[in-house]
Amino acid sequence: MSFQESTRPSDEDEVFYMQCRAAYLAVFRSSLANISSKQQLCRVLQQAGRNPSQATLNKYWTSRTSKLNFDDFCEILKCERKTEEAELMRAFRKLDVNCDGYITHSVLEKALTSSGEKMTAEEVNAVFSLADINKDGKLDYSEFCRRLVSTAEQCQTAALEKLEADAKLKRQNFGSQLYSPPKSSVASTSSASPAPHAESDSTVKKDCQSSSRPPSARSRRSSLSNSVTMTSSSSKTGKVLEPPGLQDWHHCNMKGCFFVENNGSISSLQYHLHLPQTSSVYLTIQPLSLSQRPDKPPAWMNVDTAVFVMTAGEAKEDSALVCFTESKDKEKYVWKGELNAGTYRLLPFTSGCRLKKQSKNNFSDNSVELVYKTDTGELDLTSELREVLSEIFEMIDLDGNGLLSLDEYNLFELRTSGEKCDKDAWAVCKENFDMRKNQLTRQGFMELNLMEATEKDGDPEDLWVTLESMGYNRMLELVEACPFQIDVYCEGTQPSMQPLCLDSGPKLLNQALQKSITSKFGAKALRGHDNVFIYTYRGDYRISSLIANKASQKVTVHVNNEQSRNCCSSRGMAMFAVEVPARTKLVCQHVLPINEKQDWIYNCVETSLPST
Repeated sequence: MSFQESTRPSDEDEVFYMQCRAAYLAVFRSSLANISSKQQLCRVLQQAGRNPSQATLNKYWTSRTSKLNFDDFCEILKCERKTEEAELMRAFRKLDVNCDGYITHSVLEKALTSSGEKMTAEEVNAVFSLADINKDGKLDYSEFCRRLVSTAEQCQTAALEKLEADAKLKRQNFGSQLYSPPKSSVASTSSASPAPHAESDSTVKKDCQSSSRPPSARSRRSSLSNSVTMTSSSSKTGKVLEPPGLQDWHHCNMKGCFFVENNGSISSLQYHLHLPQTSSVYLTIQPLSLSQRPDKPPAWMNVDTAVFVMTAGEAKEDSALVCFTESKDKEKYVWKGELNAGTYRLLPFTSGCRLKKQSKNNFSDNSVELVYKTDTGELDLTSELREVLSEIFEMIDLDGNGLLSLDEYNLFELRTSGEKCDKDAWAVCKENFDMRKNQLTRQGFMELNLMEATEKDGDPEDLWVTLESMGYNRMLELVEACPFQIDVYCEGTQPSMQPLCLDSGPKLLNQALQKSITSKFGAKALRGHDNVFIYTYRGDYRISSLIANKASQKVTVHVNNEQSRNCCSSRGMAMFAVEVPARTKLVCQHVLPINEKQDWIYNCVETSLPST
């Protein structure tokens, strides 16, 4: 996993976001406008040099989609690569039976109407009439590919030229800072990390260029500056000490995993914790190493973690924040105190500063081989795939007993296929795969995956769906997930934990996160706005900010982190804007040190932008 190493984005990152803005502003008046239809999504993707199919559009615009914002659009562009001419040529050559560079109408019609995203005969005729450049009844696919790619590039170039030529539009959408685009405007790019998820949050990323131009008088009147100098982890003295005799305390633990979703948000299981009696408690959460190679520590061990403890009320409104892990001891995040007898909800959390959606452009097009044929002609799983499946087994073996119960296996099934395995299907598994005590063994898990590969005659696509759902890329690197373990020690009673699947989970976590920020430190009013307040939580290892808009209309706040040092933001950029609806609280950003062994300076200026 690659992590941000600088407070300033690379030139490639800036080029990518400038291309995003250029495409967006070629269709909309402002980056704060929302995409409100599938047709608009298609137009703005075409302006970005993409050629989206109906299947692609349906993937991002579902029956439940009512709007997409600029942030969403950026994430889509990171996932959807531009069609390369060489890629198109490879597809057409498969249809070129004579290997002469031409395809007849009948061959094209058969290919387009019988496989993939099927077209009607009328649609094929329309395509062929446009593509038959010489009007000789044959398609010169080399010339067709060149024109198709050239048209996409022309759309993107036109959008960039429009943006660069319209100074007024730049000032409106990039703030009052002087805007100077990177030197290479149309270069092939790799994307920066996505912004974190937040409810009711329409985010516009801004350029991270320094400026010699002073802010306007209006900006000075309506801005608020927060500056905090944080010491390195090596100089921390307030660490929570492990209680003496901890090995004699009652103990329970449970594993879990943070997953980066397609929209850039992060999800995980949540848990019930039950204490039969009031007790002193020592609570920890930490990333979990799955690597079989001690010489190569996994990249996700650097991911920050936390767990929030809430009372387990019957309704969301009845749940209240009790405590959360604020201190750190190496990779462990720790809380120590006393909890009353009762049942609590444990809500795992990571800021998104170090666990982000990865751009497909960052990875090789090559895929690791998953299945091969043995000397006897039988299919088998490669050693690389077996190693990864063993890691996945460790992830979903929540109680760590070396076996998968039906409930544990169903959490895996829901993650990878969206369906559950019922008791009858589990009985079939028992007849065909290695089980012990009605639970699936590691060997049985391997046998199950081999059977699925065999049923597909070695086609690995279903296996790739499973692996990518679990956070692996095509090189079998775990890049979009972070396994973790929660440990609960009680001095006077035996604790117990159970995993939960809660529809209200994200809402509860957001509620706990907001409470943890607003209850620790006082608010500062944004200058020029009596009803807009900025809360800044300053922990030993994380800074989080929240905007509370108590006014009756929405407010847009520009956030500038340019003067911060040795910091990485969950937003992925040093400058951005957030739109906060009326009477709403919104977590603005989380900030962590890039290098924990060095001091870091958080310097953030929040400025009100004019309403649009």
